[in-house]
Amino acid sequence: MNVSRFGQKIASTSGIGRLMEDLGNAMSQSSNTLMLGGGNPAHIPEVQKYFRDSIEKLLRDGSAFEKAIGNYDPPSGNIEFIEAVAKLLQKEYGWNIKSKNIALTNGSQIAFFILFNIFAGTYKDKTEKKILFPLTPEYIGYCDVGMTDDFFIAQKPVIEHEDEQIFKYHIDFENLKIDKSIGAVCVSRPTNPSGNVLTDHEIDRLSRLASANNIPLIIDNAYGLPFPNIIFTEIKSIWNENIILCLSLSKLGLPSARTGIILANEEIIDMVSKVNAVMSLAPGGMGPVITTDLIKTGQIISLSRNIIRPFYHNKAKISLELAIRELNGIKFHIHKPQGTFFLWLWFPELPITDTRLYENLKQKNVLVVPGNYFFPGLKENWPHKNQCIRVNYSQDSAIFRKGIKIIAEEVKIAYNV
Repeated sequence: MNVSRFGQKIASTSGIGRLMEDLGNAMSQSSNTLMLGGGNPAHIPEVQKYFRDSIEKLLRDGSAFEKAIGNYDPPSGNIEFIEAVAKLLQKEYGWNIKSKNIALTNGSQIAFFILFNIFAGTYKDKTEKKILFPLTPEYIGYCDVGMTDDFFIAQKPVIEHEDEQIFKYHIDFENLKIDKSIGAVCVSRPTNPSGNVLTDHEIDRLSRLASANNIPLIIDNAYGLPFPNIIFTEIKSIWNENIILCLSLSKLGLPSARTGIILANEEIIDMVSKVNAVMSLAPGGMGPVITTDLIKTGQIISLSRNIIRPFYHNKAKISLELAIRELNGIKFHIHKPQGTFFLWLWFPELPITDTRLYENLKQKNVLVVPGNYFFPGLKENWPHKNQCIRVNYSQDSAIFRKGIKIIAEEVKIAYNV
């Protein structure tokens, strides 16, 4: 079948497509698969109880349910929800943010498709601009959202070894170049896949560099502050007219609601809203309806701080200890888990590729994500790209315990230990 270049590109085999296919099959079928891949959040009872109560209240409240499922929202999203988010951020951080600075999308993936293609690609004057990732590895979902080829450029990190097992990525500002070929700078904080958290100094420096070059700094805040607050180190949140801050309800515990939240200046929000109208008429409304009261009361802050954050922090500690114990006897490193719900495992001089390791583990009913998908825009043939895997520890601890044991056994076979 003959299709356009866009059809060939968008419908080709992709890392995110492979990831979601594995995730969907494992989560929807009764199987013995140990799900250590994907980005599905945990089913935290206290959080799910709130969502259940909210839906039950909606069903009891006159015609509220019928309005929620039967009416379109504006292209920018649910007005009541947006106003609640603006007031929450004004109160929490003192930001000069208004409803006109916020738009919703059908999930963060659509948000980045819109934003990246607004700022990168072919411009009116025929120049080509790219999205710069100043630190890589970065989120797998970014890789294939560009409408044109050669859409990203990435910077290798500085690697700091804190001890024999634990390391951390830092931005290599000495070699970071921003010129007229860059349309926007993008980072995730905390970083998916590594669990890295860029320091306040790094974010401040990036913000100043972006502003000096008259381009936006996009911060993917899907796991960050103020919700869901899956972040284990103290940082400050930042937003200004030159920063595009992207939040989500997914990691709060509502991935199927597909609710992305974009904070930006009014001109950008207006563009996002117009794209929403073309692509989907309006964002879906169930996520906002379920969580509006949670945001209005500020309970979303306490729920994130007192329930969600400690839940994942405890899992991170336990999972790190298990991984270090099981991997004993081989050369390995683990990125310092500062946020998200992933461990990023690095096996220097691994005799097989990360993809081969992924396939071997899949044969043993363990799903992880091979690391090479997390380096969008990095043209250099860096061996590190094929020596890492991402492991999700959000599910039941017994599943992680079994899975990490099989991972260790398979890696030891590869190393011939």
